[in-house]
Amino acid sequence: MASAQVRIKINDNLELIAGEATESGDATASGGLNEATGSAAVEKVLEEKEDITETGGKAKGELEQFLSDNPVGQLKVTNVLQHTIRLAVSQGVPANTIVLIFLFPLITSLIAAFRHLVGLRGFGIFVPAILAVALVATGILAGVTLFAVILLVATLARIITRKMKLQYLPRMALVIWLVSLGVFLALFAASLVGFKEAAVISIFPILILILLAENFIEVQLSKSRREAVKVTFESLLMAIVASTMVSISGVQKAVLIYPELFVLTVAVFNMLVGRYAGLRVMEFFKFRELLRQGK
Repeated sequence: MASAQVRIKINDNLELIAGEATESGDATASGGLNEATGSAAVEKVLEEKEDITETGGKAKGELEQFLSDNPVGQLKVTNVLQHTIRLAVSQGVPANTIVLIFLFPLITSLIAAFRHLVGLRGFGIFVPAILAVALVATGILAGVTLFAVILLVATLARIITRKMKLQYLPRMALVIWLVSLGVFLALFAASLVGFKEAAVISIFPILILILLAENFIEVQLSKSRREAVKVTFESLLMAIVASTMVSISGVQKAVLIYPELFVLTVAVFNMLVGRYAGLRVMEFFKFRELLRQGK
């Protein structure tokens, strides 16, 4: 359908053309509006999400502003780290990178305490610690959802590749290939259903979560699927607690204001945990009948 046009001459070089919108024009405008709305929603999620693992953005600005609002006094033995942190930030080192460097020992300390005092095993100490960092980057809900998808796809991939009689390394490479396809489909589905927090996850935590699938498969191969699920759940539980702790804004700011006290506290905490030689919490439940008889 043709549209009526009205030409309005502003001056010798500028002329406006106005007219009635055609049906195809309306459809194009509607499509453009929908695209703009979707893009705006994604941008809004990215703006609202505070990702301390990123070297730029909202989290970095807030931490650097916090340092500016809390100047340190004259250089003393008790505030050497405070001066060093501010000097590093003034030279271009991101404040959130410094916070993560100081918080990572706290993550490993919490995991060590879970293993030594509570009795949870998990995938050692390194895997839960890295998983905690990934959850800090993704957010707990989006990270746990994606991790569950990866474990499900990894299990199905192991079943599929088990009958191929391949050597271990090529077989694991094929599993990771299938897991990567599963992650892509999961991100695509998240964008369709409006789960923007999962759809906009950066590549860094995604790669970590994909590589953790190898640990899950190794446990399945060496022990059993039930044992693999148990160990994975324990690792995830420790990672969730650790990531929740380090995601607290007050904890991040305390590291910047009292780094000397923080470093000393983590060191003393590890020494106290390391000297504990009693029963773990889970052992109290496991041997409760024997403990009652002993009394």
